[in-house]
Amino acid sequence: MSSIRGQRKFHCASKAYLGADSSGSIYGDIDVSQCLPHSSRSDIIQYFNPLPSGGNGGNSIDSGGGGSDAVDGCNVLKMDDFENRMDLTDDLLHMVFSFLGHTDLCRAAGVCRQWRTASAHEDFWKCLNFEYRNISATQFTEMCQRYPNATEINILGAPSIDTLVMEAMVSLRNIETLTVGKGQLGDAFFHALSDCHALTRLVICEASLGNGLQEIQVFHERLRHLQIVKCRVLRISLRCPKLETLSLRRTNMAHALLTCSQLRDLDIASCHKLSDAGIRSAVTSCLLLASLDMSNCACVSDETLREIALACVNLRVLNASYCPNISLESVRLPMLRDLKLQSCEGITSASMTAIAHSFMLEELELDCCGLLTSVSLDLPRMRNIRLRHCRKFVDLNLHSPLLSSITVSNCPALLRINIISNSLQKLVLQKQESLTSLSLQCNRLQEVDLTECESLTNSICQVFSDGGGCPILRSLVLDSCENLTMVGFSSTTLVDLSLVSCRAMTSLHLACPNLQQVQLDGCDHLEKASFCPVGLRSLNLGICPKLSTLQIEAPQMTVLELKGCGVLSQAIIDCPHLTSLDASFCSQLTDDCLSATAVSCPLIESLILMSCPSVGPEGLSSLSWLTHLTLLDLSYTFLTNLQPVFETCLQLKVLKLQACKYLTNSSLDALYTKGALAALCELDLSYGTICQSAIEELLACCTHLTHVSLNGCVNMHDLDWGSRGPCFSDLSTTDNPQNCHVSIEPADRLLQNLNCVGCPNIKKVVIPPLAHCFHLSTLNLSLSANLKEVDLACSNLNFLNLSNCCSLEFLKLECPRLTSLFLQSCNIEEEAVETAISHCNMLETLDIRYCPKAAIGMPQFEANFQQPFNVILDCFGPQSVIVQPFRLGVIRFIKHLQHMHELVSQSFVL
Repeated sequence: MSSIRGQRKFHCASKAYLGADSSGSIYGDIDVSQCLPHSSRSDIIQYFNPLPSGGNGGNSIDSGGGGSDAVDGCNVLKMDDFENRMDLTDDLLHMVFSFLGHTDLCRAAGVCRQWRTASAHEDFWKCLNFEYRNISATQFTEMCQRYPNATEINILGAPSIDTLVMEAMVSLRNIETLTVGKGQLGDAFFHALSDCHALTRLVICEASLGNGLQEIQVFHERLRHLQIVKCRVLRISLRCPKLETLSLRRTNMAHALLTCSQLRDLDIASCHKLSDAGIRSAVTSCLLLASLDMSNCACVSDETLREIALACVNLRVLNASYCPNISLESVRLPMLRDLKLQSCEGITSASMTAIAHSFMLEELELDCCGLLTSVSLDLPRMRNIRLRHCRKFVDLNLHSPLLSSITVSNCPALLRINIISNSLQKLVLQKQESLTSLSLQCNRLQEVDLTECESLTNSICQVFSDGGGCPILRSLVLDSCENLTMVGFSSTTLVDLSLVSCRAMTSLHLACPNLQQVQLDGCDHLEKASFCPVGLRSLNLGICPKLSTLQIEAPQMTVLELKGCGVLSQAIIDCPHLTSLDASFCSQLTDDCLSATAVSCPLIESLILMSCPSVGPEGLSSLSWLTHLTLLDLSYTFLTNLQPVFETCLQLKVLKLQACKYLTNSSLDALYTKGALAALCELDLSYGTICQSAIEELLACCTHLTHVSLNGCVNMHDLDWGSRGPCFSDLSTTDNPQNCHVSIEPADRLLQNLNCVGCPNIKKVVIPPLAHCFHLSTLNLSLSANLKEVDLACSNLNFLNLSNCCSLEFLKLECPRLTSLFLQSCNIEEEAVETAISHCNMLETLDIRYCPKAAIGMPQFEANFQQPFNVILDCFGPQSVIVQPFRLGVIRFIKHLQHMHELVSQSFVL
């Protein structure tokens, strides 16, 4: 059966050795010698012998010394001893093993007799790799005798390579690839090469060649690939009529005589001792040469290049990088396709005349050509060009239909770029500080990045607008182009535009119907902006504090943020699908603007007008157009009358009136006397000035509210829901008392979250069962400095915050589902805490930091708790807090580190 392994055979020496590190191999990942011990012949037979050999010390499979095979020191039971055998044919096993490396084959050999025989098949050992392995001559000889048909062998870095390589050439008559190095190779080796008739590839790395100062001669009739890399030799003479590739890279010979009529690829890079005449003689003798690498050959001259161009008419690839003496003047290479001229100090703008005659040129590299000032090329096949670190480069003019890649970077003097191409799709010209003129005729260009091209002027906008030469442009980046002042684009294809940190820009006009993303961060001086039309779905202009005039026509826009546009006075917003508008702090936004927006954007659901003092009743009346409005924020405004809101916003669910200090006590009457805003769920009256009675009426009658915020209300004194039942207001104070029902069903009160943070005058909070607050789950009374009494009976309350209520004296909790209680910085007595939490059987977290009078030492009620809970203590307070052990399980100490202002958690099992 033909070997499948042969189809994927490991060519350990087929790769070119181009300055590889001596610490490892670059030839492959299979290493036979990992399976080899370094002691005796019997060890090698033990790994690779398919059958036991005589004199193996009782390790024979048929010996009676234990009825087992000894393979690699492991006892393997006979397959006959198993009742159920793995029935695999030899052909199937051979196919499976063809996918294994040498190390795995050695491991498989220890499974059974059949596997050992199969793993040692010569099809799997065509390549013998001993690179950097300390193999002895005896072991190497045994391996060569065991596998005489091996075709590849690698002994790079092995000891005594001269002895090993001679043994290999004598024993292995089918060698096709040979890799040697890291040692001395004498004349005998080169004389014996002609006897290796099958040899086609030879690699010699970092070796000393010859026995003296004489010439090294390599004669071989079938050799096709030869590498002599980083070797020490005086002269080299090659006569290999079938040689196709030759590498002499970094070899220090002074003369090379090449008689290789079929040579097509020559690498003489970094051959510093090879003279200009020597290079000319060696290269011009290879008439069929197609690729030449002569980089780092400092002595090469234009005369040599001219001779090479005349002799090697088929030259396709030339690498002349780091050759300071060449300028390419009067050099003609019409068949050249790839030209590398990195760091060539003699290359100037005059050199482009010679390059322009290379009509087949596809790749050109001109990095670090310090004297190059301009490049003007009209090459029909040019695909890639690189120009990096050319400090005097000023002008780039390229005309090539196939041009697909341009790399230009760190050219500080570059002023002008003109590119004509039908293939270029992406252009990146970042940090070209002097670039002022850019002309593009690129029919397939889609992405352009001109970040930090600080000298670009407003005329760049014409290049990327319709008719400017980029008909399908989709992405444009002009970040940090600080010389742009008036920017305008009219493009039907532009999708993504970035103008980040264009700080000088004052005017922006975009007529891009397919534009989906625009970045304006850092555009601090933008005053006028027009987006008519655009395809944006969301837009944030709050980062433009000087914006005064705005016009938007965006049929697909749903979210618009104008938060912080404090001088915005004129705004025309035509976004029929807009659902969210945030105009916070737009202090000059007028009623006319709000009315026009409401008419043109009827689908708005969320409208934030916080700190918009210019909005008045007329603007609020226009909200009748917004039939879907559910959230309205009028915080920090000067409103005195909310009647327009009550009459127009019938679907409103959230109303925020923070710090509306001009609202009177009767401003909210319609909520609890006329049933206005029946769908309202959340009401925020924080930092307002309405009186105690108005608050009581609101909480008593608006039972449909689920979230109420009364933070910082200075006129609220008590929250006593027990003295007069659920409706605790004085009915005589209402205009229509019959609208406030004294008898309220428990299911009617839907309050879930009540926030009374920082109410300085509140003294008592009483919520008895009679209040029917069956849904109340969160109550926050923190920072209420005068609060003294808290009496709660809420069956579903799970979060209570009384932190910084420094006057708290009485605490009574009938809250069976309470899980979190915060009493930080409270002066409440220890007994009061004990009594309060004694009925909170589901408590999980108790915060008593900075409570000098409270401690946990309550074994008397330990049976009341069904599970452990966390106690948060201050271990650095004025008094020590003693935690006595009782059946709380794990108690977490969160220590307050005053000098670090952070909490550190530690767990202790008591």
